[in-house]
Amino acid sequence: MLRERASATSWKPPYIAPMPLLANAMLFDLDGVLADSTASVNRSWSAWARRVGLDPVELLAKVHGRRAIDTVRAVRPELDAEEELDFLIGLETTDNDDVVPIPGARELLRSLPADAWAVVTSGIRVVAAARLTAAGIPLPQIIVSAESVARGKPDPEGYLLGAEKLGVTPGECVVVEDAPAGAAAARAAGMRLLALTTTHAEADLQPADLVAADLSHVVLHLSNGSGARLELRAKD
Repeated sequence: MLRERASATSWKPPYIAPMPLLANAMLFDLDGVLADSTASVNRSWSAWARRVGLDPVELLAKVHGRRAIDTVRAVRPELDAEEELDFLIGLETTDNDDVVPIPGARELLRSLPADAWAVVTSGIRVVAAARLTAAGIPLPQIIVSAESVARGKPDPEGYLLGAEKLGVTPGECVVVEDAPAGAAAARAAGMRLLALTTTHAEADLQPADLVAADLSHVVLHLSNGSGARLELRAKD
């Protein structure tokens, strides 16, 4: 006897797991990817907004993922941007008591060879180092920071420089990002994108090759036999 065919409304396509990302190097954004510094960022930028007569709530929607000096120039072009940047650096290098690691960040980095990853951040180097230290994240051999580039995210310059410093091509890299500007920079650089939804919705980070809630939802496998050193998958 033939089995009754399922109705069209009850049928669902089989689940197909995302393909793994194969790479030789990983480039990490910092805030929202390796360290949760949201509270510190909000306090510092809110203080600066009050200093220059801006609405902190409106300003905070514009600052994530971009260089501070680019934001200052955009919202207060009449001010001395370098002077205002110094004010922000003073706040952001000292207000880090509640900065914590993003789940899974320390574990994943411990699994990576030291020459296979770098941090590419829109922050100033001293701020980046302070936040990494506060979160208990090891300092990488290579940090591409705001002062390393002429053009910040969403321009791809920072990620291209990170690949160059690691001695790999853009096509060999996976970028880990949580902000639209950074995601756009990764795509413009011709790199694969692992998007974390720690600060923005998945739709804001598309198109992405892999999406995860944080790094605890990512599995890293090291392999030298297939020609790809790193294999990244979403955890089941």
